Amino acid sequence: MMLTARNLCWSAGGVDIVKNVSLDITPGEFLGIVGPNGSGKTSLMSLLCGLKKAKSGAVDLDSNDMQSLNRRDVARHIALVEQQAETQEHINARQAVELGRTPHLGALSPWSKNDDAIVDQAMQDVDAHHLTKRMWHTLSGGERQRLHIARALAQKPDILLLDEPTNHLDIGHQIALLHLVRKQRLTVVAALHDLNHAAMFCDRVAVMKGGQLVALGKPSAVFTAELIGDVFGVDVTVEREDGDICHIRYRPPRDDSNPYSKA
Repeated sequence: MMLTARNLCWSAGGVDIVKNVSLDITPGEFLGIVGPNGSGKTSLMSLLCGLKKAKSGAVDLDSNDMQSLNRRDVARHIALVEQQAETQEHINARQAVELGRTPHLGALSPWSKNDDAIVDQAMQDVDAHHLTKRMWHTLSGGERQRLHIARALAQKPDILLLDEPTNHLDIGHQIALLHLVRKQRLTVVAALHDLNHAAMFCDRVAVMKGGQLVALGKPSAVFTAELIGDVFGVDVTVEREDGDICHIRYRPPRDDSNPYSKA
């Protein structure tokens, strides 16, 4: 299933947040969206799943304008894990994951043993099966994040959108989660902060700066010391091995270039 952004623009409070972004997201690929805070990553993710309506331009899902589709149809194909997703409902961990089955249920398709099996597998995949009966308000931020991922997997989407999915996770769960997502037979678009994670797991990366798409391609081609310095304002060395593999090593800022040293 193809997801395409065509000349997307979006603004808030009179400020342009996303500026003329075009993307063809290839079925089955893992696309990373990277950029500094305020570069438009989260807004672009919301546009790609139809939560926000573009000021101009459009998002197409298999050649159908996203805005012409009802939310239930979109949810059968696209799952979004938001950066700050929360619930105030008095539910346990399993019930939170079960919400992922909602788009597939109806009068003619009530809850079944198959739905139970899908939820069980999703919780197992994110190492959250032991949390089944825990109440939501008792869970840590990391546990909740893993359950949000499980809910999205239980949705059985064709396309998985993840907005900073490793927030609140320790390094072990960060790597395990991205590895899990990489193994799914899904199209994945993930907004990521860690450039080394993007280099390790993504087929392509889209680099955002000031609401614009400034680079797109394989991590090994896109991640150069010059681009990272320009976009993120940090000094790095990019080490390459075996053609398509790269590692980014950060250098500490000079005292005269560190804005925090003058606070």
